[in-house]
Amino acid sequence: MPETAGIQPQGAAEAERLVQRAKSEPLVDGGLKTSHLLSAALSHDPHHHAAQVFQERLHQMFVPRWHFPMLADTARNQAYAKAIAAKVTPGDVVLDIGCGAGLTAMLAARAGAKHVYTCEQQPLIAQAARQVITDNGLADRITVLQKWSHEIVIGEDIPEPADLVLSEIVDTVLLGEGALATLSHAMAHLAKPNARTIPERGVLKAQLVQSQRLVDQWQPQQAEGFDLTAFNQLANVAQITPGDFSTCQMRPLGGPTDLFRFDFAKPDITPGAITTQLPCTEPGTLHAVLVSFEMELAPGILVSNDLHSGGHWGRTAYLLQRPTAAQPGDQMTITAQHDASHLSLCAHEEEFSATRVPAATIWVNQAWSQPHQMVKAPAPQVNAPWHPTVAMPVEHQVSPVH
Repeated sequence: MPETAGIQPQGAAEAERLVQRAKSEPLVDGGLKTSHLLSAALSHDPHHHAAQVFQERLHQMFVPRWHFPMLADTARNQAYAKAIAAKVTPGDVVLDIGCGAGLTAMLAARAGAKHVYTCEQQPLIAQAARQVITDNGLADRITVLQKWSHEIVIGEDIPEPADLVLSEIVDTVLLGEGALATLSHAMAHLAKPNARTIPERGVLKAQLVQSQRLVDQWQPQQAEGFDLTAFNQLANVAQITPGDFSTCQMRPLGGPTDLFRFDFAKPDITPGAITTQLPCTEPGTLHAVLVSFEMELAPGILVSNDLHSGGHWGRTAYLLQRPTAAQPGDQMTITAQHDASHLSLCAHEEEFSATRVPAATIWVNQAWSQPHQMVKAPAPQVNAPWHPTVAMPVEHQVSPVH
């Protein structure tokens, strides 16, 4: 084995031994022991190629990459800081779901919480968060629980129910990280009656957009003279990263229309569906339906991933099968559905017409319906009790776009 300048032969040999142990270590502990072995190997030989490569692969496997641009999202951080300062009162017990690097937990401690209990089931993330919290002198006021929130037991993990439940467990369409199921359980079993929440509520919206660049990227029609259109049926939904979003140059052809509203203080995991019309107010070519969200963290404090917002959140666009010329006054009928964990959306392209159609018909929990909407439901429904087999919480699951 070639010697590296400044590394003693015995150090290089020990590093190699530790790397081999790391390669044979099962990952049932979330990569924690493997990470310790690789760190030890690199302490003996900082230039060990296999240790560097293995460590980076391990981190990418268990720590979603969106954590880092999220922490660098100044607007998002400031909004959460402002909302937490407004809603935390001295003496509060705060439950923070989805610890990550510990930022929101530290913001709650800084705002005056008596104690913050923050849960993070991924061992590598939990370990790093504990170090961040210690480095900032808050280890005596923040406890990192290495478990899912639905595994927390009052009296064992937390001495009393929470006065405030804090979370940021949403993806590009609010639902994909299991926010509704997770918060339904937390508010019912881990929080005091009338406990406060951050965020308070959220709304999903849809609008018609034009973007030839989006279509060119996600549904290329040909390459080198070959017809590729049959392959494009495999890409009907575009998960757009923030970097890609900036190059797509999406142009709105109409304003956003509300699809679903969610109350995070009284979460409901009842599935919902809506058939509605998206208006076109500008001439252009319809390429996709863009879905975005707006969350109210506290009164007047909003975060969004709409067309005009920046930040780390990606976007989700549902591509039309055929680009369609549109004029002001035209409408596209869509049907959107959710099961409290996933969203689907279908555009009724065959019905596209400039003729105005009746108001939206919505199938959804009564609490979500608006006065002008017609509700179709066999019977009134109440909040379903939380159960692990229904919309299982996945607040720490890897999500393709955050």
